Amino acid sequence: MGYAGKLDLKIKARALRKRGLSIKDIEKKLKVSRSSVSIWVRDVKLTRKQLEKLYLNKRTGALRGCIVAAMNKIKKKDKLVKKLIQEGKKEVARISSRDKFVIGIAMYFAEGEKTGDNVGFSNTDPLAIKFMTDWFRKYCKVTEEKFRCYLYIHDNLDEVKAKKYWSKLTGIPLHQFRKSYIVKNNPNRLRKVRHVYGVLRVSISNANLHRKIMGWISGIFKN
Repeated sequence: MGYAGKLDLKIKARALRKRGLSIKDIEKKLKVSRSSVSIWVRDVKLTRKQLEKLYLNKRTGALRGCIVAAMNKIKKKDKLVKKLIQEGKKEVARISSRDKFVIGIAMYFAEGEKTGDNVGFSNTDPLAIKFMTDWFRKYCKVTEEKFRCYLYIHDNLDEVKAKKYWSKLTGIPLHQFRKSYIVKNNPNRLRKVRHVYGVLRVSISNANLHRKIMGWISGIFKN
């Protein structure tokens, strides 16, 4: 490129700079090196408004880059999580009736009442409560009228709504729910409400069944 051509580009670069364009934008627009643009426009004075706009654009661009990077990271993590979940499902494969029987014993060993004469299982997880209620029906031969439910819930949550939720989930009618245990909420304690339906305890008054379950637990974990 001759002198006249470079001079023409320099004049255009300075004009663009005076309009408030960034050196990067001028580089792209004129298709010249960034170092050349920097030299040509280094003495061009920009207004405060132009400088603020360039600064904000730079900040926005950097922020956009951070957001894109974060989103890509989240997408990558989500993809990995889905992959691992699918692998886990395949590894577990089909669950037999015998498997469910043993799983129920293990869950009772972890969360069930192991002292006294009453059978009882407490949890906040709907999946756990549903599984164990059905487990009691199928493997322990518990009849519907034997079920009793007790709700443990903070006083800032909706007790009636929680009872209806658990009743629908378990199939246990509301008249078989006993008096709830209401825990006073501490407003000064920063607590994220995770369990809006409280803790449910499914109870069965049957000493012999309790002893049988303890025998199952011994057969698996203490034999």
